[in-house]
Amino acid sequence: MFQLTSTPVEGQSALYEHLLEQTRALLAEERDFIANCANLSSLIFHTLPDLNWAGFYFHRGGELVLGPFQGKPACVRIALGRGVCGRAAAERRTVIVSDVQAFPGHIACDSASNAEIVVPLIAGDRLLGVLDLDSPRRGRFDDTDRIGLEAVVKELIGGSDEPRF
Repeated sequence: MFQLTSTPVEGQSALYEHLLEQTRALLAEERDFIANCANLSSLIFHTLPDLNWAGFYFHRGGELVLGPFQGKPACVRIALGRGVCGRAAAERRTVIVSDVQAFPGHIACDSASNAEIVVPLIAGDRLLGVLDLDSPRRGRFDDTDRIGLEAVVKELIGGSDEPRF
């Protein structure tokens, strides 16, 4: 059985190494993509500091549909190309926004969110969805977050059976 550990770590890179180890342990006994996304959203939410939302949107029928998450209720459907999530999905690249108020077309699901990072979930050439993290702190996310979260997403995709949606 997986046990969430809160081992103190020094520095952001070490925090992501710890998160990656925890991700591997979490995924070790389970292959279901949805179950793994549910547990991973909780792991991320409880491991990374200064988050007010952590979760997934899945690519279905040409749009993003809300999946497992931690935080306040969220927007259910997002068009590709719309908002930070839609842009990351459409461009198939991680998008970091230091100040969401300055992002054209930002979708405000929670007025407390001020910064956002969105990592696309891509298996082969198929867009599965996105991992979305929000923070109340402007400038919360940087390139270390991008590298760390992209590694976590890679583990999720490699450690799960591809979903059939």
